[in-house]
Amino acid sequence: MEEIIVSPSNPRIKNVIKLKEKSSERKSQDLIVVEGLREIMMAKENGFGIKTIFFCEDIAGKKSRELVASVSHLVKISKSVFEKIAYRKNSDGLLALVRSKHVRLKDLKLSALPLLIILESVEKPGNLGAILRTADASGADAVIVCDPKTDMYNPNLIRSSIGCVFSKQVVAASSEEVIDFIREKKIRLYAAALTAKKRYTESDFTIGSAIVLGTEAEGLSPKWLSLADEQIKIPMLGKTDSLNVSASCAVIVYEAIRQRQTLSSATIQ
Repeated sequence: MEEIIVSPSNPRIKNVIKLKEKSSERKSQDLIVVEGLREIMMAKENGFGIKTIFFCEDIAGKKSRELVASVSHLVKISKSVFEKIAYRKNSDGLLALVRSKHVRLKDLKLSALPLLIILESVEKPGNLGAILRTADASGADAVIVCDPKTDMYNPNLIRSSIGCVFSKQVVAASSEEVIDFIREKKIRLYAAALTAKKRYTESDFTIGSAIVLGTEAEGLSPKWLSLADEQIKIPMLGKTDSLNVSASCAVIVYEAIRQRQTLSSATIQ
């Protein structure tokens, strides 16, 4: 007879809730809470070890059933218990505990013409998640978070990144470590700043480039602004003085991609 957990007081369920709600628990247990078939598959395909999958048969679709048919570390739960541990609507009956990965700067694999996104003191999981989607869509080499103020595996970050936190190289490090790394790799630093004189379209991103962005409230610190090879801005033509940081990131990153593709086409011709 198969066991189905029907009580939210079950110790395993209580532990999932702790992991979902507390960064300290995720760090001490070295586990991530991942909900949804797409996100779980992205974690699995990118080398994140799956410890346990919680499966709700009443909610699951065909593809979810196909996944659980091939796993041994499966715990079946009732719909009411799943709703207790789920953190999003319209779920597909799957939630997994996944082992963390700890990528360091020295572990990064860079292309011959690197394109890096560097974020200083990012606070909002939703913003970081959206930036990871931009990094994935554009093919940027990595996202580096300096002095982070949010957990890199916050469930809301995983949700907003639609799993791109697993598909991209993501590193957290101090500003000092990142600056040393960038200088060692001879990558040019472009700091986004409202006070900059130069428009982002006037910069040359066809060389190894790192685009640096700060928080929406305060922007980049004087340290990063002073160390940048160039300070660049996106023209503001309306009444507000800035874009959302994830939108700013997408605008500048895709200008870099445009320039590189134009150069590549010209070289081929």
